[in-house]
Amino acid sequence: MIAAVLAAALLHAAWNSIAHGIGDRLVGFGMIGVADVVGGGALVAVAGWPAPGAWPYIVGSAVAHIGYNLLLLASYQLGEFSQAYPLARGTAPLVVAPASVLVLHKPLTAHELAGVLAVSAGLVALVLAGGLPGREELPAVAAAVATGLLIALYTVIDGVGVTRGPLLAYIGWMFLLQGPALPALAVLRRGRHLTPALRRHALPGLTGGAISLAAYSIVLWAQTSGALAPVAALRESSIVFGALIGALFLHEPLGHRRAAAAAVVLAGVLLLSTA
Repeated sequence: MIAAVLAAALLHAAWNSIAHGIGDRLVGFGMIGVADVVGGGALVAVAGWPAPGAWPYIVGSAVAHIGYNLLLLASYQLGEFSQAYPLARGTAPLVVAPASVLVLHKPLTAHELAGVLAVSAGLVALVLAGGLPGREELPAVAAAVATGLLIALYTVIDGVGVTRGPLLAYIGWMFLLQGPALPALAVLRRGRHLTPALRRHALPGLTGGAISLAAYSIVLWAQTSGALAPVAALRESSIVFGALIGALFLHEPLGHRRAAAAAVVLAGVLLLSTA
């Protein structure tokens, strides 16, 4: 399971770097929504209907994902990727850990608690590696923190919902329901300018959407084990992959502080893998 979640984290960093690199991010996120509709619809065609008890969680997760996508889009429009992405992802495991104890009544072992705290501390250190944010950066910081809170919300919802099953039906309907929101917003906001924007941004948007769907499907499978907090912490190691992608492919400086923070995250991952 550890390897699968780390693979999902790598995929997540990849689709976020693709989404951030799209010139018209609203259109890009709209195409990600189209991929959600197509992928979710295909799963629904194969898996059919979920259990009746899963519906409240599917609908709740879809609504939370729509809010998450809107806030993530705002975060990328207000601030830099290197700031918004780690802050959003680093906030989530700090909230999910106590929530998993309170909601799922699954106490963390000492190894799991240490691993979650190490991963979260490393992720926050990545955010602060360039110094404290200034006043002009506060709107972007607020949007990123709000994004992280919604990540925590849908993580907890899905952690309970996937146990109602069946898994493929749950995944399919959740993506199918959340998918139309961003394409509809892109149509309303871009109007007659949408078609030329699609010529430039459709392919990267659809690619990012397909990767996103695959990454979160792996996470949902991992959450069927009930290990909600460790899975959430491992998933957010995508920030380390994002920093490496930035350094290797986008020529962004890694620096000693970011490297040290990445090492703390790696230590947390190792703790979780031995828990």
